[in-house]
Amino acid sequence: MIPFCLRALCQHEVPAQHHYRLWCAAVTAPPTDARFGVRTLGWWGMTETITHGIVCDLHLPSPPMSIGRPAPEYEIAIVEDDSLPVREARAVAPGGAGQLLIRGVRGLSLFQEYLGNAQATADSFDPDGWFRTGDRVNLLKDGSIRFGDRCKDMLKVGGENVAASEVERVILTVPGVAECAMVARKHRVLDEVPVAFVLATPHAPPGLVEHITATCARQLADFKRPHEVRRVDTLPRSTLEQVAKAELRRQLADEPLAG
Repeated sequence: MIPFCLRALCQHEVPAQHHYRLWCAAVTAPPTDARFGVRTLGWWGMTETITHGIVCDLHLPSPPMSIGRPAPEYEIAIVEDDSLPVREARAVAPGGAGQLLIRGVRGLSLFQEYLGNAQATADSFDPDGWFRTGDRVNLLKDGSIRFGDRCKDMLKVGGENVAASEVERVILTVPGVAECAMVARKHRVLDEVPVAFVLATPHAPPGLVEHITATCARQLADFKRPHEVRRVDTLPRSTLEQVAKAELRRQLADEPLAG
């Protein structure tokens, strides 16, 4: 199940009877499971991992919104600093968050190389063959893993780390919000500030931007709150209908510095 399909289905009434019983998606047990009467298992993978390196098990409970546990074909490391070799880096303890690395068999369960780009290939692996995914994850106390953010989606606001996903989750609780994406805009004083792009549902209530601002003020520390909320008609898309945040960043880069 990919986001495009889920968004399309949400625009329609759910039939009293249907044949779907199990979906696999980016997270386990999202809130939409109750609406559709379908159980969703989470998993994680990348083009570079060939298949899914972290998966949920049909017979082993996993916390809602998690992505599962390491698949048997791979080794997983979650460390505080992925610029160090895994053997030297400090591993994250249960309950903590860190950067995700994965190791498999090159050319079989892990990609061999970036074609024609030896430097990118070398930069992506530590000396022992651990691939730096560029993802941050949370290691839960039961051994499950929850996706955090792409490292490039972490903002530095006045010296404070802000995860785009944390702010997006708050915004998505506001009635009338169909989708949102938060990216950084350069700021003269704070280095970066959050800007939220919001796609509304067809029947969104009036004053949606004001509702979002008020919700963020109640639930987020001041440095995490969007400096601007932009209601848009469309969001740029990349592979599998994911939001192309790089395009949103380019749009902001063409604007004068904030502040």
